[in-house]
Amino acid sequence: MNKTLLGAVLACSIGSAALPASAATEIQWWHAFTGRLGDLLAEQIEKFNASQSDFVVVGTHKGNYSETLNAGIAAFRAGEQPHILMVFEVGTATMMAAKGAIKPVYEVMKEGGATFNADAYLAPVKGYYTTPDGEMLSLPYNSSTPVLYVNRDALTEAGLDPDMDLSTWEQVDEALGKIKEAGSDCPLTTAWQSWVHLENFSAYHDLPFATKDNGFTGLDTELAFNAPLQVAHIQAMGEWARDGKFLYAGRRNEGGANFRAGDCAFFTESSAGYAGVKAEASFEFEIRPLPYWSTVKGAPQNTIIGGSSLWVLSGHDAEEYKGVSQFLSFLSSSDIQAKWHQDTGYLPITTEAYEQTKAEGFYDKNPGTDIAILQMTSKPTTANSKGLRLGSFDQIRGIIDEELEAVWTGDKDAQEALDSAVARGNQLLRRFEQANR
Repeated sequence: MNKTLLGAVLACSIGSAALPASAATEIQWWHAFTGRLGDLLAEQIEKFNASQSDFVVVGTHKGNYSETLNAGIAAFRAGEQPHILMVFEVGTATMMAAKGAIKPVYEVMKEGGATFNADAYLAPVKGYYTTPDGEMLSLPYNSSTPVLYVNRDALTEAGLDPDMDLSTWEQVDEALGKIKEAGSDCPLTTAWQSWVHLENFSAYHDLPFATKDNGFTGLDTELAFNAPLQVAHIQAMGEWARDGKFLYAGRRNEGGANFRAGDCAFFTESSAGYAGVKAEASFEFEIRPLPYWSTVKGAPQNTIIGGSSLWVLSGHDAEEYKGVSQFLSFLSSSDIQAKWHQDTGYLPITTEAYEQTKAEGFYDKNPGTDIAILQMTSKPTTANSKGLRLGSFDQIRGIIDEELEAVWTGDKDAQEALDSAVARGNQLLRRFEQANR
């Protein structure tokens, strides 16, 4: 044997000896989190990987929610899809319509033999991502609902009792005037205006946002959020904007900076904003339930969730799906969910995690952090308050944002703006329906 060949054989032998007997199966998870949330997500992955040796989860940031969804779709078309894809809640209908692209979570868990009980998940959270038969299509991951953040110092400065009742929009309206009179430039601001003031507003007052049970029972759904009560609410906010009682800061969460800086008295925002407010606010604040209009019979009903769920993509082998099932079971465990809930303000997705958090005294030490859960679970959901399942919803939200901005600037009244948003949005729904028949 010549020296070159001998060297190659020895190198191969040494390399083989250095490899483990059986390498861990890799599971790819594409997500949209950076910053603190990205760090907490990475911590979850690290804990799972350290808990066993058969599988290794690799998390990859793919941009914001929209970019992550688009990256997943493009990867599937190229045959290079990850095992798990984080998709925001407005992408649910898109994922369901992607025939052959997804492997439903209930199938993954059953085939993988992992611990899984769909009834263990909070009903309003589970309902968003299940079939009419209750089969879970994707796993809820970061779920939140809107609440009212109150700057108690701002109320005191305006001569108001910081413990005053703010349950209704009528009471908030009265407070806004007094806060404005006291010299405030920002009595009220909001994040995610469509999600809070139309989508959740409709559910909270048990009104349809769209026909066909908000899209759950048919692709031939039509938008319905231009009814009298939604119009009246948006008209009131438009008047607040013109009177200097409502400061519009942007379509996403730009208003959060104003509230955390102490510039605003009230802030309608996701329950998941709690961690940021607690970390940055130098004033006394508290969390209150989202207000409702007292003239509406049966209100308040329940709010609905935002956030994302984890979709399992098709095209992988059984051993890999076994690892996926174990990882999803791990993410659902009470210890992981309780910590995630306490660290972020997102909802615990299981009843057990909620009870564990309560038993640990977290809600006693952090008053108001259980309001989001109580707000969502105090009543059984209705066809109007289960959630939304609409095609092209990301683009529809963009249309709603544009029309609402015209109300805030006084260029349109609420009826005109919402009628326009419904008409334009319905055009997108018809295209989605035709493409997915």
